[in-house]
Amino acid sequence: MTHRYFSLVGLTGVAGLLLVTVPASGQTQPAAKPAAAKTTVTSKIKRMPDGHPDLQGTYDLATVTPVDRVGPNLVLTKEEAAKLEANYAQLRAQGDQAIQGERTAPPKGGDSSVGDLVANNRGKGKETDSWLNILTAASGGTGGYNYGWLDPGSTYTVVDGQKRASIIIDPPNGRTPPMAPGAAQRFAGARARPTSDQNENTEARLEPAPGAYDNPENRPLADRCLLGFGSTSGPPALPNYFYNNLHQIVQTPDTIMILTEMVHDARFVRMNAKHLPKNIRLWMGDSVGHWEGDTLVVDTTNFTDKTRFRGSTEDLHVIERFTRMDDNTLLYRFTIDDPATWTKPWTGEYAWPATKEKIYEYACHEGNYALPNILKGARLREKEAAAAKGAAK
Repeated sequence: MTHRYFSLVGLTGVAGLLLVTVPASGQTQPAAKPAAAKTTVTSKIKRMPDGHPDLQGTYDLATVTPVDRVGPNLVLTKEEAAKLEANYAQLRAQGDQAIQGERTAPPKGGDSSVGDLVANNRGKGKETDSWLNILTAASGGTGGYNYGWLDPGSTYTVVDGQKRASIIIDPPNGRTPPMAPGAAQRFAGARARPTSDQNENTEARLEPAPGAYDNPENRPLADRCLLGFGSTSGPPALPNYFYNNLHQIVQTPDTIMILTEMVHDARFVRMNAKHLPKNIRLWMGDSVGHWEGDTLVVDTTNFTDKTRFRGSTEDLHVIERFTRMDDNTLLYRFTIDDPATWTKPWTGEYAWPATKEKIYEYACHEGNYALPNILKGARLREKEAAAAKGAAK
């Protein structure tokens, strides 16, 4: 199935605006307690035979709330949220319009725009530009998908009855903390080894990292259909702002399974267990869980350097909290800690609304014919560059 290989051209741009707004090195953050959501639940919530809350169900994580905040305030006013959501609805209606069959072919080398929709709406605000980057991503530079294929979300996440402007709640400015000393240099030196949440190349040219196309192992795990892109598989489980947003939870007293629609990732949380020895490393880490009252707490360590969430090390530590707020909503909260990567831990939260939609197979597998074509394209580019260099002598 080729749905994965439209080259996600704009998704690195989307990552820049929706996912990875990293403050300049050296910026300091005021210490403050996170403005966590109220997690008081009632005895009326669904419960399992063992008395713990029933977290089972399928949840739709699609939202336009970015991980990192654009503006100053965590909470949007009703007027702000209504205006922005109406704007997204208008853009979606434009994007859903049929593609003209008589349109001309894209220019040689591809086109990073999707025509009038981008041109007529670019510059109307950072939120709008972020959404337009999603459409640009779908085009793949060659007219890949129109918006009808996509489901990046249309509303802001609601927590405590309020529309949230970012998933990050601590630091209070809603942005990822500065990188720790040496982390940026370490990350730059490892760019030939893509992170698990890194998407395909967004440039018309080849990636500048040496060896980025030398072999399949140097491509991102998402490129190879081995792990869902954008940290959708988690931990932490983040929106991918694209499509395949569903997650399913299956719960037993001893094990809890979290299935991600994107690609096919399944996480298993071992309840009331000890972590594996440090020499056993897993792509999604080793997750062990316990209950704190009516909240499921999942502690994950033992990551591998093949994933490296946002450039983190193997010592990444993620704590997740799942709380059933009502019959149709879970509150998902996570805290990220890796002193070698960030100057302080950071925390985010957002709602997981239940859905009756079904999870369908995402038939993407390693060896998909698009992956050899990516490498063939690189070899062709290298051949052309060598020929041009020879002709210039």
